[in-house]
Amino acid sequence: MTLSTEYHDNGPNQAKNGGTVAGNITDARPHILVRSGLGRVRELIDNFTGESPSRFAILIFSALILVFTLLFSLPIASSSRTWTPLADSFFTAVSVICVTGLSTVDMATHWSVVGHILVYVGVQIGAVGVLTLASILGMVISRRLGLRAKLMAASDSNPMRGHRGPVAEGQAVRLGEIGSMLATVALSLVVIEAAIAILLFPRMLIDGIPLGNAVWHSLYYSAMAFTNTGFTPNAEGLGTFANDYWFLSILMLGVFLGALGFPVIYALKRHMFHTRFWSLHVKLTVLTTLVLLVLGAGVFALLEFDNPRTFGNLNASDTVFQSFFLSMMTRSGGFASIEISDLNGSSLLVADMLMFIGGGSASTGGGIKVTTLAVIFLAAMAEAKGSPDMEAFGRRVPPDVLRVALSVVLWGATIVALSCITLLQMTKAPLDHVLFDVISAFGTVGLSTGLTGDLENPAKYVLAMTMFLGRVGTVTLAAAVAATTSSKLYRRPEERPIVG
Repeated sequence: MTLSTEYHDNGPNQAKNGGTVAGNITDARPHILVRSGLGRVRELIDNFTGESPSRFAILIFSALILVFTLLFSLPIASSSRTWTPLADSFFTAVSVICVTGLSTVDMATHWSVVGHILVYVGVQIGAVGVLTLASILGMVISRRLGLRAKLMAASDSNPMRGHRGPVAEGQAVRLGEIGSMLATVALSLVVIEAAIAILLFPRMLIDGIPLGNAVWHSLYYSAMAFTNTGFTPNAEGLGTFANDYWFLSILMLGVFLGALGFPVIYALKRHMFHTRFWSLHVKLTVLTTLVLLVLGAGVFALLEFDNPRTFGNLNASDTVFQSFFLSMMTRSGGFASIEISDLNGSSLLVADMLMFIGGGSASTGGGIKVTTLAVIFLAAMAEAKGSPDMEAFGRRVPPDVLRVALSVVLWGATIVALSCITLLQMTKAPLDHVLFDVISAFGTVGLSTGLTGDLENPAKYVLAMTMFLGRVGTVTLAAAVAATTSSKLYRRPEERPIVG
Protein backbone atom coordinates (compact mmCIF):
# COMPACT_ATOMS: atom_id res chain seq x y z
CA MET A 1 0.00 0.00 0.00
CA THR A 2 1.28 3.44 -0.91
CA LEU A 3 0.36 6.96 0.09
CA SER A 4 -0.16 9.92 -2.18
CA THR A 5 2.84 12.15 -2.72
CA GLU A 6 1.60 14.86 -0.36
CA TYR A 7 2.70 12.77 2.58
CA HIS A 8 6.24 12.24 1.27
CA ASP A 9 9.25 14.04 2.58
CA ASN A 10 11.42 12.95 -0.37
CA GLY A 11 9.22 14.14 -3.19
CA PRO A 12 7.29 12.09 -5.79
CA ASN A 13 10.24 10.07 -7.14
CA GLN A 14 9.95 7.37 -4.52
CA ALA A 15 6.32 6.69 -5.39
CA LYS A 16 7.09 6.66 -9.11
CA ASN A 17 9.81 4.05 -8.61
CA GLY A 18 7.29 1.77 -7.00
CA GLY A 19 8.90 1.90 -3.58
CA THR A 20 6.87 1.57 -0.44
CA VAL A 21 6.51 4.47 1.92
CA ALA A 22 6.32 2.72 5.22
CA GLY A 23 8.94 5.03 6.63
CA ASN A 24 7.04 8.03 5.37
CA ILE A 25 3.88 6.79 7.01
CA THR A 26 5.69 6.93 10.32
CA ASP A 27 6.89 10.45 9.57
CA ALA A 28 3.44 11.73 8.61
CA ARG A 29 1.43 10.12 11.38
CA PRO A 30 2.35 12.60 14.17
CA HIS A 31 1.24 15.50 11.99
CA ILE A 32 -2.03 13.74 11.20
CA LEU A 33 -2.62 12.93 14.85
CA VAL A 34 -1.85 16.48 15.93
CA ARG A 35 -4.20 17.91 13.35
CA SER A 36 -6.86 15.39 14.28
CA GLY A 37 -6.43 16.10 17.99
CA LEU A 38 -6.62 19.86 17.56
CA GLY A 39 -9.59 19.45 15.29
CA ARG A 40 -11.42 17.36 17.85
CA VAL A 41 -10.69 19.88 20.60
CA ARG A 42 -11.85 22.73 18.40
CA GLU A 43 -14.99 20.80 17.47
CA LEU A 44 -15.75 20.05 21.12
CA ILE A 45 -15.36 23.73 22.05
CA ASP A 46 -17.53 24.84 19.14
CA ASN A 47 -20.22 22.32 20.04
CA PHE A 48 -20.10 23.27 23.71
CA THR A 49 -20.37 27.00 23.07
CA GLY A 50 -22.95 26.59 20.32
CA GLU A 51 -25.24 24.14 22.08
CA SER A 52 -25.04 25.70 25.55
CA PRO A 53 -23.78 29.29 25.58
CA SER A 54 -25.13 29.71 29.10
CA ARG A 55 -22.89 26.96 30.46
CA PHE A 56 -20.00 28.43 28.52
CA ALA A 57 -20.68 31.80 30.17
CA ILE A 58 -20.58 30.27 33.62
CA LEU A 59 -17.36 28.43 32.76
CA ILE A 60 -15.62 31.61 31.55
CA PHE A 61 -16.65 33.69 34.55
CA SER A 62 -15.72 30.94 36.98
CA ALA A 63 -12.27 30.55 35.42
CA LEU A 64 -11.63 34.30 35.59
CA ILE A 65 -12.68 34.42 39.23
CA LEU A 66 -10.40 31.53 40.18
CA VAL A 67 -7.42 33.12 38.43
CA PHE A 68 -7.95 36.49 40.12
CA THR A 69 -8.55 34.82 43.48
CA LEU A 70 -5.09 33.31 43.25
CA LEU A 71 -3.55 36.62 42.16
CA PHE A 72 -5.22 38.63 44.93
CA SER A 73 -4.12 36.15 47.56
CA LEU A 74 -0.42 36.56 46.70
CA PRO A 75 1.73 38.63 49.11
CA ILE A 76 2.81 40.94 46.30
CA ALA A 77 -0.81 42.08 45.86
CA SER A 78 -1.20 43.35 49.43
CA SER A 79 0.41 46.45 50.91
CA SER A 80 1.57 44.48 53.95
CA ARG A 81 3.23 41.85 51.70
CA THR A 82 1.32 39.06 53.45
CA TRP A 83 -1.06 36.45 52.11
CA THR A 84 -4.62 37.74 51.84
CA PRO A 85 -7.14 35.29 53.38
CA LEU A 86 -8.94 33.13 50.87
CA ALA A 87 -12.39 34.48 51.73
CA ASP A 88 -11.28 38.08 51.14
CA SER A 89 -9.33 37.36 47.96
CA PHE A 90 -12.24 35.31 46.57
CA PHE A 91 -14.77 38.00 47.47
CA THR A 92 -12.61 40.69 45.86
CA ALA A 93 -12.12 38.60 42.73
CA VAL A 94 -15.87 38.05 42.35
CA SER A 95 -16.57 41.73 42.98
CA VAL A 96 -13.96 42.79 40.41
CA ILE A 97 -14.84 40.35 37.63
CA CYS A 98 -18.56 40.93 38.16
CA VAL A 99 -17.89 44.72 38.28
CA THR A 100 -19.81 45.03 41.54
CA GLY A 101 -17.82 47.24 43.89
CA LEU A 102 -18.52 45.59 47.25
CA SER A 103 -15.48 44.77 49.38
CA THR A 104 -14.61 43.05 52.63
CA VAL A 105 -11.28 44.91 52.95
CA ASP A 106 -10.32 48.56 52.61
CA MET A 107 -9.68 48.68 48.87
CA ALA A 108 -7.58 51.84 49.07
CA THR A 109 -5.16 50.70 51.79
CA HIS A 110 -5.16 46.91 51.73
CA TRP A 111 -3.81 46.43 48.22
CA SER A 112 -0.37 47.30 46.96
CA VAL A 113 0.36 48.92 43.60
CA VAL A 114 0.20 45.47 42.05
CA GLY A 115 -3.12 44.83 43.77
CA HIS A 116 -4.58 48.09 42.47
CA ILE A 117 -3.39 47.25 38.97
CA LEU A 118 -5.10 43.87 39.26
CA VAL A 119 -8.31 45.62 40.27
CA TYR A 120 -8.05 48.04 37.36
CA VAL A 121 -7.31 45.29 34.82
CA GLY A 122 -9.92 42.99 36.35
CA VAL A 123 -12.81 45.41 35.99
CA GLN A 124 -11.80 46.04 32.38
CA ILE A 125 -11.77 42.32 31.66
CA GLY A 126 -15.03 41.87 33.52
CA ALA A 127 -16.74 44.70 31.67
CA VAL A 128 -15.52 43.72 28.21
CA GLY A 129 -16.19 40.05 28.93
CA VAL A 130 -19.72 40.76 30.04
CA LEU A 131 -20.46 42.91 27.02
CA THR A 132 -18.92 40.46 24.57
CA LEU A 133 -20.65 37.47 26.09
CA ALA A 134 -23.97 39.26 26.35
CA SER A 135 -23.72 40.35 22.73
CA ILE A 136 -23.22 36.80 21.52
CA LEU A 137 -25.97 35.45 23.75
CA GLY A 138 -28.30 38.26 22.69
CA MET A 139 -27.79 37.36 19.06
CA VAL A 140 -28.41 33.70 19.75
CA ILE A 141 -31.61 34.59 21.60
CA SER A 142 -32.84 36.93 18.91
CA ARG A 143 -32.15 34.39 16.19
CA ARG A 144 -33.95 31.56 17.92
CA LEU A 145 -36.96 33.61 18.89
CA GLY A 146 -37.13 35.53 15.63
CA LEU A 147 -37.44 38.83 17.48
CA ARG A 148 -36.46 41.98 15.67
CA ALA A 149 -37.37 44.29 18.54
CA LYS A 150 -35.75 42.25 21.30
CA LEU A 151 -32.14 43.16 21.93
CA MET A 152 -31.04 41.56 25.15
CA ALA A 153 -27.37 41.94 24.77
CA ALA A 154 -26.47 43.50 21.45
CA SER A 155 -27.96 45.98 19.06
CA ASP A 156 -29.46 44.82 15.82
CA SER A 157 -26.59 44.94 13.36
CA ASN A 158 -28.82 44.88 10.28
CA PRO A 159 -28.18 48.13 8.37
CA MET A 160 -31.58 47.82 6.67
CA ARG A 161 -33.22 48.71 9.96
CA GLY A 162 -32.50 52.33 9.17
CA HIS A 163 -34.97 52.12 6.30
CA ARG A 164 -38.70 52.09 6.62
CA GLY A 165 -40.64 48.99 5.88
CA PRO A 166 -40.50 45.37 7.01
CA VAL A 167 -37.22 43.55 7.39
CA ALA A 168 -36.96 39.83 6.80
CA GLU A 169 -36.62 37.88 10.00
CA GLY A 170 -33.70 36.00 8.59
CA GLN A 171 -31.84 39.28 8.24
CA ALA A 172 -32.65 40.53 11.75
CA VAL A 173 -29.24 39.34 12.96
CA ARG A 174 -26.26 39.21 10.62
CA LEU A 175 -23.70 36.96 12.23
CA GLY A 176 -21.01 38.22 9.87
CA GLU A 177 -21.02 41.54 11.69
CA ILE A 178 -20.35 40.12 15.15
CA GLY A 179 -16.66 40.90 14.87
CA SER A 180 -17.15 44.57 14.03
CA MET A 181 -19.75 44.93 16.76
CA LEU A 182 -17.50 43.45 19.41
CA ALA A 183 -14.65 45.65 18.21
CA THR A 184 -16.93 48.63 18.70
CA VAL A 185 -17.60 47.46 22.26
CA ALA A 186 -13.90 47.55 23.11
CA LEU A 187 -13.42 50.84 21.28
CA SER A 188 -16.30 52.44 23.14
CA LEU A 189 -14.80 51.33 26.44
CA VAL A 190 -11.41 52.88 25.63
CA VAL A 191 -12.76 56.13 24.17
CA ILE A 192 -15.34 56.83 26.87
CA GLU A 193 -12.96 56.03 29.73
CA ALA A 194 -10.24 58.18 28.18
CA ALA A 195 -12.66 61.10 27.79
CA ILE A 196 -13.80 60.81 31.41
CA ALA A 197 -10.20 60.64 32.64
CA ILE A 198 -9.28 63.76 30.63
CA LEU A 199 -12.20 65.65 32.17
CA LEU A 200 -11.31 64.53 35.70
CA PHE A 201 -7.56 65.14 35.51
CA PRO A 202 -7.46 68.97 35.60
CA ARG A 203 -10.01 69.04 38.38
CA MET A 204 -7.78 66.85 40.52
CA LEU A 205 -4.83 69.14 39.89
CA ILE A 206 -6.97 72.13 40.93
CA ASP A 207 -7.88 70.30 44.14
CA GLY A 208 -4.19 69.99 44.99
CA ILE A 209 -3.62 66.33 44.18
CA PRO A 210 0.00 65.61 43.11
CA LEU A 211 0.57 65.05 39.39
CA GLY A 212 1.32 61.34 39.58
CA ASN A 213 -1.65 60.60 41.81
CA ALA A 214 -3.88 62.79 39.65
CA VAL A 215 -3.04 60.75 36.54
CA TRP A 216 -3.61 57.42 38.28
CA HIS A 217 -6.76 58.52 40.10
CA SER A 218 -8.24 59.97 36.91
CA LEU A 219 -7.76 56.69 35.06
CA TYR A 220 -8.99 54.69 38.05
CA TYR A 221 -12.13 56.75 38.61
CA SER A 222 -12.97 56.78 34.90
CA ALA A 223 -12.74 52.98 34.75
CA MET A 224 -14.82 52.53 37.88
CA ALA A 225 -17.45 54.95 36.57
CA PHE A 226 -17.95 53.47 33.10
CA THR A 227 -17.78 49.88 34.33
CA ASN A 228 -20.25 50.81 37.09
CA THR A 229 -17.96 49.28 39.72
CA GLY A 230 -17.60 52.11 42.23
CA PHE A 231 -14.22 51.38 43.82
CA THR A 232 -12.20 54.43 44.88
CA PRO A 233 -8.37 54.61 44.93
CA ASN A 234 -8.13 56.98 47.91
CA ALA A 235 -8.95 56.12 51.52
CA GLU A 236 -11.35 59.05 51.87
CA GLY A 237 -13.44 57.82 48.94
CA LEU A 238 -15.67 60.50 47.49
CA GLY A 239 -15.47 62.47 50.71
CA THR A 240 -12.78 64.65 49.16
CA PHE A 241 -15.08 65.51 46.24
CA ALA A 242 -18.45 65.47 48.04
CA ASN A 243 -19.04 69.15 47.19
CA ASP A 244 -17.23 69.18 43.85
CA TYR A 245 -20.18 69.10 41.49
CA TRP A 246 -18.00 69.07 38.36
CA PHE A 247 -16.25 65.94 39.55
CA LEU A 248 -19.50 64.26 40.60
CA SER A 249 -21.21 65.23 37.33
CA ILE A 250 -18.46 63.58 35.28
CA LEU A 251 -18.80 60.43 37.36
CA MET A 252 -22.56 60.50 36.76
CA LEU A 253 -21.98 60.80 33.02
CA GLY A 254 -19.64 57.81 33.01
CA VAL A 255 -22.04 55.69 35.04
CA PHE A 256 -24.96 56.76 32.85
CA LEU A 257 -23.18 55.76 29.63
CA GLY A 258 -22.03 52.46 31.09
CA ALA A 259 -25.52 51.64 32.34
CA LEU A 260 -27.14 52.41 28.98
CA GLY A 261 -25.36 49.52 27.35
CA PHE A 262 -23.56 48.98 24.08
CA PRO A 263 -26.69 48.53 21.93
CA VAL A 264 -27.86 52.02 22.83
CA ILE A 265 -24.41 53.62 22.49
CA TYR A 266 -24.05 51.98 19.08
CA ALA A 267 -27.43 53.29 17.95
CA LEU A 268 -26.83 56.78 19.29
CA LYS A 269 -23.51 56.94 17.52
CA ARG A 270 -25.20 56.26 14.19
CA HIS A 271 -28.51 58.06 14.65
CA MET A 272 -28.18 60.45 17.56
CA PHE A 273 -30.79 62.92 16.32
CA HIS A 274 -32.89 60.60 14.14
CA THR A 275 -35.09 58.77 16.62
CA ARG A 276 -37.18 57.21 13.86
CA PHE A 277 -34.20 54.97 13.12
CA TRP A 278 -33.92 53.77 16.70
CA SER A 279 -34.95 50.20 17.42
CA LEU A 280 -37.62 49.47 20.00
CA HIS A 281 -34.96 48.28 22.41
CA VAL A 282 -33.11 51.59 22.23
CA LYS A 283 -36.28 53.63 22.73
CA LEU A 284 -37.43 51.56 25.69
CA THR A 285 -33.98 51.67 27.32
CA VAL A 286 -33.51 55.43 26.97
CA LEU A 287 -37.05 56.30 28.05
CA THR A 288 -37.15 53.93 31.03
CA THR A 289 -33.66 54.99 32.18
CA LEU A 290 -34.56 58.69 32.14
CA VAL A 291 -37.91 58.10 33.86
CA LEU A 292 -36.28 56.07 36.63
CA LEU A 293 -33.53 58.66 37.06
CA VAL A 294 -35.99 61.54 37.47
CA LEU A 295 -38.47 59.62 39.62
CA GLY A 296 -35.71 58.29 41.85
CA ALA A 297 -34.26 61.76 42.35
CA GLY A 298 -37.67 63.19 43.17
CA VAL A 299 -38.44 60.51 45.72
CA PHE A 300 -35.03 60.80 47.40
CA ALA A 301 -35.39 64.58 47.65
CA LEU A 302 -38.85 64.21 49.16
CA LEU A 303 -37.79 61.57 51.69
CA GLU A 304 -34.43 63.04 52.72
CA PHE A 305 -34.86 66.82 52.60
CA ASP A 306 -35.40 66.98 56.38
CA ASN A 307 -32.85 64.31 57.33
CA PRO A 308 -29.98 66.18 59.08
CA ARG A 309 -27.60 63.28 58.43
CA THR A 310 -28.02 63.47 54.63
CA PHE A 311 -29.75 66.39 52.84
CA GLY A 312 -31.26 68.22 55.80
CA ASN A 313 -28.52 70.86 55.94
CA LEU A 314 -28.36 71.49 52.18
CA ASN A 315 -30.07 74.23 50.21
CA ALA A 316 -32.59 73.45 47.48
CA SER A 317 -30.16 73.29 44.55
CA ASP A 318 -27.70 71.10 46.45
CA THR A 319 -30.52 68.79 47.50
CA VAL A 320 -31.65 68.40 43.89
CA PHE A 321 -28.14 67.62 42.67
CA GLN A 322 -27.37 65.15 45.45
CA SER A 323 -30.74 63.47 44.85
CA PHE A 324 -29.93 62.96 41.17
CA PHE A 325 -26.48 61.67 42.07
CA LEU A 326 -27.94 59.18 44.54
CA SER A 327 -30.62 58.11 42.05
CA MET A 328 -27.98 57.45 39.38
CA MET A 329 -25.63 55.59 41.69
CA THR A 330 -28.29 53.33 43.18
CA ARG A 331 -29.15 52.14 39.70
CA SER A 332 -25.72 50.55 39.34
CA GLY A 333 -22.91 53.08 39.86
CA GLY A 334 -21.79 52.27 43.38
CA PHE A 335 -20.33 55.67 44.30
CA ALA A 336 -21.70 57.44 47.38
CA SER A 337 -21.24 61.03 48.54
CA ILE A 338 -23.08 60.28 51.80
CA GLU A 339 -23.16 57.43 54.29
CA ILE A 340 -25.75 54.95 53.03
CA SER A 341 -26.52 53.86 56.59
CA ASP A 342 -27.66 57.43 57.32
CA LEU A 343 -30.56 57.19 54.88
CA ASN A 344 -34.08 56.81 56.21
CA GLY A 345 -35.59 53.35 56.03
CA SER A 346 -38.01 54.54 53.35
CA SER A 347 -35.12 55.76 51.22
CA LEU A 348 -33.31 52.46 51.65
CA LEU A 349 -36.39 50.68 50.31
CA VAL A 350 -36.56 52.98 47.29
CA ALA A 351 -32.85 52.34 46.69
CA ASP A 352 -33.55 48.60 46.89
CA MET A 353 -36.09 48.95 44.07
CA LEU A 354 -33.73 50.94 41.86
CA MET A 355 -30.84 48.54 42.46
CA PHE A 356 -33.02 45.54 41.66
CA ILE A 357 -33.97 47.08 38.31
CA GLY A 358 -30.39 47.98 37.43
CA GLY A 359 -29.10 49.17 34.07
CA GLY A 360 -29.67 48.39 30.42
CA SER A 361 -29.17 45.10 28.64
CA ALA A 362 -25.59 44.37 27.53
CA SER A 363 -24.34 47.08 29.85
CA THR A 364 -21.86 47.12 32.70
CA GLY A 365 -24.83 47.50 35.06
CA GLY A 366 -26.62 44.64 36.75
CA GLY A 367 -30.14 43.96 37.96
CA ILE A 368 -33.06 42.60 35.98
CA LYS A 369 -32.52 45.38 33.36
CA VAL A 370 -34.69 48.34 32.47
CA THR A 371 -36.12 46.69 29.35
CA THR A 372 -37.41 43.84 31.51
CA LEU A 373 -39.33 46.36 33.61
CA ALA A 374 -40.56 48.12 30.48
CA VAL A 375 -41.90 44.88 28.97
CA ILE A 376 -43.75 43.97 32.17
CA PHE A 377 -45.21 47.49 32.32
CA LEU A 378 -46.38 47.19 28.71
CA ALA A 379 -48.04 43.87 29.54
CA ALA A 380 -49.84 45.42 32.50
CA MET A 381 -50.99 48.35 30.37
CA ALA A 382 -52.25 46.03 27.65
CA GLU A 383 -54.17 44.00 30.21
CA ALA A 384 -55.68 47.14 31.74
CA LYS A 385 -56.85 48.32 28.31
CA GLY A 386 -58.12 44.89 27.33
CA SER A 387 -55.73 44.75 24.39
CA PRO A 388 -54.49 41.34 23.23
CA ASP A 389 -51.11 42.78 22.20
CA MET A 390 -48.27 44.63 23.93
CA GLU A 391 -47.50 47.69 21.85
CA ALA A 392 -45.03 50.55 22.10
CA PHE A 393 -43.80 53.17 19.61
CA GLY A 394 -45.84 51.65 16.81
CA ARG A 395 -44.44 48.16 17.33
CA ARG A 396 -45.91 44.98 18.78
CA VAL A 397 -43.89 43.06 21.33
CA PRO A 398 -44.24 39.27 20.94
CA PRO A 399 -45.48 37.33 24.00
CA ASP A 400 -42.23 35.35 24.05
CA VAL A 401 -40.46 38.43 25.36
CA LEU A 402 -42.85 38.67 28.30
CA ARG A 403 -42.13 35.04 29.10
CA VAL A 404 -38.41 35.75 29.32
CA ALA A 405 -38.98 38.95 31.32
CA LEU A 406 -41.12 37.22 33.93
CA SER A 407 -38.58 34.41 34.23
CA VAL A 408 -35.77 36.90 34.83
CA VAL A 409 -37.76 38.72 37.54
CA LEU A 410 -38.68 35.47 39.27
CA TRP A 411 -35.08 34.30 39.11
CA GLY A 412 -33.82 37.55 40.59
CA ALA A 413 -36.40 37.60 43.37
CA THR A 414 -35.55 34.00 44.28
CA ILE A 415 -31.82 34.76 44.52
CA VAL A 416 -32.44 37.82 46.69
CA ALA A 417 -34.86 36.00 48.98
CA LEU A 418 -32.64 32.98 49.55
CA SER A 419 -29.55 35.12 50.13
CA CYS A 420 -31.42 37.39 52.55
CA ILE A 421 -32.74 34.48 54.58
CA THR A 422 -29.29 32.89 54.78
CA LEU A 423 -27.49 36.10 55.79
CA LEU A 424 -30.17 37.06 58.30
CA GLN A 425 -29.66 33.74 59.99
CA MET A 426 -25.86 34.09 59.92
CA THR A 427 -25.49 37.73 60.95
CA LYS A 428 -28.64 38.52 62.99
CA ALA A 429 -28.36 42.00 61.42
CA PRO A 430 -31.37 44.28 60.76
CA LEU A 431 -33.49 43.28 57.77
CA ASP A 432 -33.21 46.63 55.98
CA HIS A 433 -29.40 46.50 56.04
CA VAL A 434 -29.22 42.87 54.94
CA LEU A 435 -31.76 43.41 52.18
CA PHE A 436 -29.90 46.47 50.93
CA ASP A 437 -26.50 44.77 50.74
CA VAL A 438 -27.97 41.63 49.17
CA ILE A 439 -29.76 43.56 46.43
CA SER A 440 -26.62 45.65 45.95
CA ALA A 441 -24.70 42.42 45.40
CA PHE A 442 -27.33 40.94 43.08
CA GLY A 443 -27.58 44.17 41.06
CA THR A 444 -23.76 44.50 41.06
CA VAL A 445 -24.17 48.02 42.45
CA GLY A 446 -21.51 48.14 45.15
CA LEU A 447 -23.23 50.35 47.73
CA SER A 448 -23.30 49.10 51.30
CA THR A 449 -24.76 50.01 54.67
CA GLY A 450 -21.50 48.82 56.27
CA LEU A 451 -22.70 45.25 56.71
CA THR A 452 -20.41 43.74 54.06
CA GLY A 453 -17.21 44.80 55.81
CA ASP A 454 -18.26 43.06 59.04
CA LEU A 455 -19.21 39.67 57.59
CA GLU A 456 -17.75 36.39 58.80
CA ASN A 457 -16.13 34.13 56.20
CA PRO A 458 -19.18 31.89 55.52
CA ALA A 459 -21.34 34.98 54.96
CA LYS A 460 -18.72 36.40 52.58
CA TYR A 461 -19.04 33.33 50.38
CA VAL A 462 -22.83 33.64 50.37
CA LEU A 463 -22.71 37.27 49.30
CA ALA A 464 -20.02 36.48 46.71
CA MET A 465 -22.27 33.85 45.15
CA THR A 466 -25.09 36.39 45.12
CA MET A 467 -22.88 38.72 43.07
CA PHE A 468 -21.96 35.91 40.70
CA LEU A 469 -25.56 34.82 40.16
CA GLY A 470 -26.69 38.39 39.76
CA ARG A 471 -24.15 39.07 37.02
CA VAL A 472 -24.32 35.79 35.13
CA GLY A 473 -27.71 34.47 36.16
CA THR A 474 -30.13 36.77 34.36
CA VAL A 475 -28.30 36.55 31.03
CA THR A 476 -27.89 32.78 31.14
CA LEU A 477 -31.48 32.29 32.29
CA ALA A 478 -32.75 34.33 29.37
CA ALA A 479 -30.67 32.19 27.03
CA ALA A 480 -31.95 29.01 28.62
CA VAL A 481 -35.58 30.13 28.40
CA ALA A 482 -35.12 31.16 24.79
CA ALA A 483 -33.50 27.82 23.99
CA THR A 484 -36.53 25.93 25.29
CA THR A 485 -38.80 27.54 22.69
CA SER A 486 -39.93 24.83 20.30
CA SER A 487 -42.82 24.17 17.97
CA LYS A 488 -45.48 21.58 18.81
CA LEU A 489 -47.79 19.73 16.48
CA TYR A 490 -50.57 19.68 19.03
CA ARG A 491 -52.09 21.88 21.74
CA ARG A 492 -53.77 20.65 24.89
CA PRO A 493 -57.26 21.76 25.94
CA GLU A 494 -57.33 25.25 27.45
CA GLU A 495 -58.44 25.91 31.01
CA ARG A 496 -58.06 29.16 32.94
CA PRO A 497 -57.04 29.07 36.62
CA ILE A 498 -58.19 31.84 38.95
CA VAL A 499 -55.53 34.57 39.16
CA GLY A 500 -55.61 37.56 41.50
